[in-house]
Amino acid sequence: MYDDRLVIAGREFKSRLWVGTGKYKDFAETKKAIEVSGADVVTVAVRRVNITDRSKENLLDYIDPKKYIILPNTAGCYTVEDAVRYARLARAAGVSDLIKLEVLGDEKTLFPDTVGLLEAAKILVKEGFIVLPYTNDDPIVAKKLVDIGCPAVMPLAAPIGSGLGIRNPYNLKIIMETVKVPIVVDAGVGTASDAALAMEYGADAVLMNTAIAGAQDPIAMAEAMRYAVHAGRLAYKAGRIPRKLYATASSPIEGML
Repeated sequence: MYDDRLVIAGREFKSRLWVGTGKYKDFAETKKAIEVSGADVVTVAVRRVNITDRSKENLLDYIDPKKYIILPNTAGCYTVEDAVRYARLARAAGVSDLIKLEVLGDEKTLFPDTVGLLEAAKILVKEGFIVLPYTNDDPIVAKKLVDIGCPAVMPLAAPIGSGLGIRNPYNLKIIMETVKVPIVVDAGVGTASDAALAMEYGADAVLMNTAIAGAQDPIAMAEAMRYAVHAGRLAYKAGRIPRKLYATASSPIEGML
């Protein structure tokens, strides 16, 4: 039960909480929140955060790549061409072969353009990238991404930055039961109970940014998320009791006078 390693594409991850790096007041706060969260995967928007130009203030001056797994992402990309270009830029800068692939559909919802996502994933997998796609909670799309060669799938819980929590737990459950790769629930978490619930449903990990960076006290929320993800995973492994309509006495009555 306690041999509970998370392995994706042959890489072992120590924490099931993955965190983003946007929206903090400065790089120092980002660093502190990441430390407190216990995360070992840190995702970075290649087109928004400087990780490629060492002549300017660079996030990697604060986040040690030897200590953390840097996961570049293509946030802010609305076309296949842009997403592929920023993935290649991250690899050319020596950041990683890992890429969190985002191809967004529109600026209002930030929902994935799943047609573009599938196309970009095909290109990058062929080029040897380890593609971790951010997608919607559609089990069919998730299966197609796995068939392409993605070693994990990252379905949303709710729109990015919305804090709505898990809006469609049933679709997430279907994905978890039918797609035989790790599932990282991404986007929409608002507070610690959302993260715990995702893990209790059976997610292999949870990725979040705004829920921590946008909290009144980001450092305290980072700590709360660390405990929530751990507790949710333990509860999932332990197995919840069945729900019943009527009461069941806590103490047996057999043998009583």
